[in-house]
Amino acid sequence: MRRPDAILRSLFEAAVAAADPALVVAPHLPSPPRGRTVVVGAGKAAAAMARAVEAVWQGPLSGLVITRYGHVVPCRSIEVVEAGHPLPDAHGEAAARRLLALARDLGPDDLLLCLISGGASALASVPAPGLDLADVRAVTAALLRSGATIAEMNTVRRHLSAIAAGRLAAAAAPAAVVALLISDVPGDDPLTIGSGPTVPDPGSPADALDILRRHGISEPGRVRRFLAEGGAPGPREGDSRLARVSTTVIATPRGALLAAAEGARAAGLLPVVLGDALQGEAREAARVLAPMALSCAHHGEPVAPPCVLLSGGEFTVTVQGSGRGGPNAEFALALALALDGHPGVWALAADTDGIDGTETNAGALIGPDTLARARRLGLSPRAFLADNDAFGFFSALGDLVETGPTLTNVNDFRAILVEGLPE
Repeated sequence: MRRPDAILRSLFEAAVAAADPALVVAPHLPSPPRGRTVVVGAGKAAAAMARAVEAVWQGPLSGLVITRYGHVVPCRSIEVVEAGHPLPDAHGEAAARRLLALARDLGPDDLLLCLISGGASALASVPAPGLDLADVRAVTAALLRSGATIAEMNTVRRHLSAIAAGRLAAAAAPAAVVALLISDVPGDDPLTIGSGPTVPDPGSPADALDILRRHGISEPGRVRRFLAEGGAPGPREGDSRLARVSTTVIATPRGALLAAAEGARAAGLLPVVLGDALQGEAREAARVLAPMALSCAHHGEPVAPPCVLLSGGEFTVTVQGSGRGGPNAEFALALALALDGHPGVWALAADTDGIDGTETNAGALIGPDTLARARRLGLSPRAFLADNDAFGFFSALGDLVETGPTLTNVNDFRAILVEGLPE
């Protein structure tokens, strides 16, 4: 068998390739309309999705998509704008207002083609009337540090937005709207992917206010007052402005895991897909998955080695320290501590967009020698974990997974390879 770290990297690459916009966009494109086709979009995969449309579209195109800094790919007819993520910035707000203007300019014979992927909530942030960008940035920053899930974050952001929760699609009426989504969220709910710019929200501002209360977020006061006073309602189910809207999820975390499972079988490993929607604190999840891997190694349960435990979803980090490190690196560090140098287990945890949180790495790799090598360098794994500095820990070891932007995003990927006990 190949080296375990090489196998793990190949499984991650297979997962990312399964969500390549060049492969998943074209089969879902509609027929050209009688009138104009305008492409709009936002997300870490938005530019790559736009290029995939241009590669096969028959007829004229125009439009604008917003992607994260560093995620640009060249397009011929569709303008690409870079903006801030995970905190929205003025570039994203200005570009998102242009998206709304493009939508409002369409007529009944026209088509608005919306390309949405993970990151769209921050990248296309137009504050609701009565709020400004500073309000949205402050709430987003507080939610990121609080350990809130992506569903909770997007519930709040939907109620602070003039573009989310069906508002973009409503602006395009009476034009036809076709939305193609690459999912980066547990459950693949279109309302949560990019905060649902083409689907109505059945909830209320009270839901957002409750999330802020649960996480102890009291500032800015203007946001709390805005929500308490009813916010700015968007279109609801049955709204006539959404009658010609079609929304399709074209790539999912589960699809990525199944592609990795095929790669595992080809490498001689028995794959077990634990789920594509795992959530919770990264370090606590590591303490749950480590005993499962050890059970495989020692008892052959739930499966005998050589095997690989695959999972997706999105773990969170409640930030207590001052270090650097996203949820994937934090999970890997906590997993290494929980495994305590077991000789038959390796693991990789990485974000399929190539960016773990706000860092430059996708995630990290661990093996049986991770803790021993760290201690030889005078590093305390527990101290790094306490400071939320998994990036610094794995950077010192040379065990960061660094891919650069992958131009897609189907959430986090984890693979725990179990070879068993040595003879």
